[in-house]
Amino acid sequence: MSRKKKERNNVVPKKSKGSPKKNNDSNNARKKDNSALVLDHLPPLPLVFAVLLCSGSMWVFGLRDTFATGKNILGQIDHDYLEFTKSLQWFDDSNGWRSTHGGLSTIKPVTTDENNMGGLFVRKLLGASAMGVHMHKLLPLLFYQTGSQWTSGHFRPLLITAVIANIALATLYGFYLEDFISANADGLPKIFLALLFVETVIITYYILRMRINKRRPAVAMPDGKTPSSVVSRILGRTVFTITGITVLVAGRDLFFPGFILKYFPRDDIYLEWTGVFLHSPPEGSEEAAKQGIDAVFYIGDKFMSQMLALNLLILALYKFVSCFAIKYGSDGSGLQKTKLIWTSSAIAEMLVFFIFRLFAQTARSASWDMRWHLMCLGYEALLLGLFAFT
Repeated sequence: MSRKKKERNNVVPKKSKGSPKKNNDSNNARKKDNSALVLDHLPPLPLVFAVLLCSGSMWVFGLRDTFATGKNILGQIDHDYLEFTKSLQWFDDSNGWRSTHGGLSTIKPVTTDENNMGGLFVRKLLGASAMGVHMHKLLPLLFYQTGSQWTSGHFRPLLITAVIANIALATLYGFYLEDFISANADGLPKIFLALLFVETVIITYYILRMRINKRRPAVAMPDGKTPSSVVSRILGRTVFTITGITVLVAGRDLFFPGFILKYFPRDDIYLEWTGVFLHSPPEGSEEAAKQGIDAVFYIGDKFMSQMLALNLLILALYKFVSCFAIKYGSDGSGLQKTKLIWTSSAIAEMLVFFIFRLFAQTARSASWDMRWHLMCLGYEALLLGLFAFT
């Protein structure tokens, strides 16, 4: 046998490339793994769209009340609502682009009975707090935070708190619905009630349907931490002190409007400046003797004052849940759960601080000093931001 024939016989056959069928199977398996990974981490798409529609719509009205108080953005039903709440007095477009349009330039350095800066403060602060309330649902669902997983139950505390908040808001709208109907201004409140109802039903459905099947392995506990510890004691003490005071004042404004807290300095001036004595004069006081009969004409102001108090209480609820109800956990998941709330709480606190700062000089002209309020709000917003973004 010749040499060439031997070499030809000793040639090792080349390995054939995988068949197209095997390549397609591997690609399909890889796609399934990626889709499963997405389903594990991201919230369901129908839930995201529902929250975007419902909370997003109400967030827009909060934005309007903050930066364009009294501006009509939804036709006649919105005009009737603004007239009922007496928000039209601060909207002026008579000079075209030079007009204030209910914006931040509407705020005057000196408060008078004519410009009613206390009433404007209530409405702008209501808009900022309403933006913060709905932001707690929008931000975590629309913008993914690294490490958060839907199937690990990271969104459960947030969604349960959102359901409680929606029920509270719907209850207050329902409580005033008869007054809205009598003033022919029930169109927009009914839309808000429908949005809150739809969103609450959908969120509740996904909470009940949620199955926590992706528990992560246990991690080493930081010094001084156990699985049953709160995530941050420092932030918990800050929230308990500062937000606790807010809860006392907002709870009074919601359930006992007009009641003077004697141990809070200048509380009577705050109530008078924000117009509480007009719609809820204290029993047996001079205001009740002079203006008690006219209180019924200020029902719109009372609604705005109580809605502001309720939104502040809801913001406080989110902070209390994140600081005291969520535990660190053996897998460290408590940190991820709290960050979903702390991010929105920090931004909401900054919005509230921003409105207080804008009205600081105006309130001083009414003998109400906001310096302590600004220091407390600024410190709490700083701590929330540090723990949320680090």
